Amino acid sequence: MRPQDLSAWRKRWRLTQRQLAQALGVDVMTVSRWERGVRGIPPHLPLALEALEHRMKEGKHGLREEAAKLQ
Repeated sequence: MRPQDLSAWRKRWRLTQRQLAQALGVDVMTVSRWERGVRGIPPHLPLALEALEHRMKEGKHGLREEAAKLQ
Protein backbone atom coordinates (compact mmCIF):
# COMPACT_ATOMS: atom_id res chain seq x y z
CA MET A 1 0.00 0.00 0.00
CA ARG A 2 1.30 3.42 -0.94
CA PRO A 3 0.86 6.56 1.18
CA GLN A 4 -1.59 8.06 -1.32
CA ASP A 5 -3.65 4.84 -1.22
CA LEU A 6 -4.01 5.11 2.55
CA SER A 7 -4.99 8.77 2.32
CA ALA A 8 -7.55 8.00 -0.40
CA TRP A 9 -9.01 5.12 1.64
CA ARG A 10 -9.37 7.33 4.71
CA LYS A 11 -10.99 10.15 2.75
CA ARG A 12 -13.35 7.76 0.95
CA TRP A 13 -14.65 6.68 4.37
CA ARG A 14 -14.75 10.32 5.56
CA LEU A 15 -12.47 9.68 8.51
CA THR A 16 -10.02 12.15 9.93
CA GLN A 17 -6.48 11.06 10.64
CA ARG A 18 -7.37 11.15 14.34
CA GLN A 19 -10.40 8.91 13.86
CA LEU A 20 -8.41 6.39 11.85
CA ALA A 21 -5.63 6.43 14.41
CA GLN A 22 -8.11 5.78 17.22
CA ALA A 23 -9.68 2.90 15.30
CA LEU A 24 -6.26 1.34 14.66
CA GLY A 25 -4.92 2.00 18.13
CA VAL A 26 -2.03 4.14 16.93
CA ASP A 27 -1.04 7.76 17.43
CA VAL A 28 -2.42 10.33 15.01
CA MET A 29 1.16 11.26 14.06
CA THR A 30 1.70 7.67 12.92
CA VAL A 31 -1.16 7.96 10.44
CA SER A 32 0.20 11.33 9.32
CA ARG A 33 3.67 9.89 8.79
CA TRP A 34 2.30 6.93 6.85
CA GLU A 35 0.32 9.25 4.57
CA ARG A 36 3.31 11.53 4.00
CA GLY A 37 5.62 8.59 3.33
CA VAL A 38 7.85 9.46 6.30
CA ARG A 39 7.29 6.03 7.84
CA GLY A 40 6.75 2.77 6.03
CA ILE A 41 3.23 1.42 6.09
CA PRO A 42 3.13 -1.94 7.88
CA PRO A 43 2.38 -4.87 5.58
CA HIS A 44 -0.63 -5.87 7.73
CA LEU A 45 -2.34 -2.47 7.44
CA PRO A 46 -4.45 -3.36 4.36
CA LEU A 47 -5.91 -6.28 6.31
CA ALA A 48 -6.70 -3.99 9.27
CA LEU A 49 -8.36 -1.49 6.91
CA GLU A 50 -10.39 -4.29 5.36
CA ALA A 51 -11.65 -5.27 8.82
CA LEU A 52 -12.53 -1.64 9.60
CA GLU A 53 -14.30 -1.34 6.28
CA HIS A 54 -16.35 -4.43 7.07
CA ARG A 55 -17.32 -2.99 10.48
CA MET A 56 -18.37 0.30 8.90
CA LYS A 57 -20.39 -1.39 6.15
CA GLU A 58 -22.20 -3.45 8.76
CA GLY A 59 -22.83 -0.29 10.77
CA LYS A 60 -21.28 -1.94 13.79
CA HIS A 61 -19.72 0.02 16.60
CA GLY A 62 -20.43 3.42 14.98
CA LEU A 63 -16.73 3.84 14.20
CA ARG A 64 -16.97 7.44 13.02
CA GLU A 65 -19.22 8.40 15.90
CA GLU A 66 -17.05 6.64 18.49
CA ALA A 67 -13.91 8.27 17.17
CA ALA A 68 -15.59 11.68 17.11
CA LYS A 69 -16.41 11.36 20.82
CA LEU A 70 -12.73 10.79 21.60
CA GLN A 71 -11.62 14.05 20.01
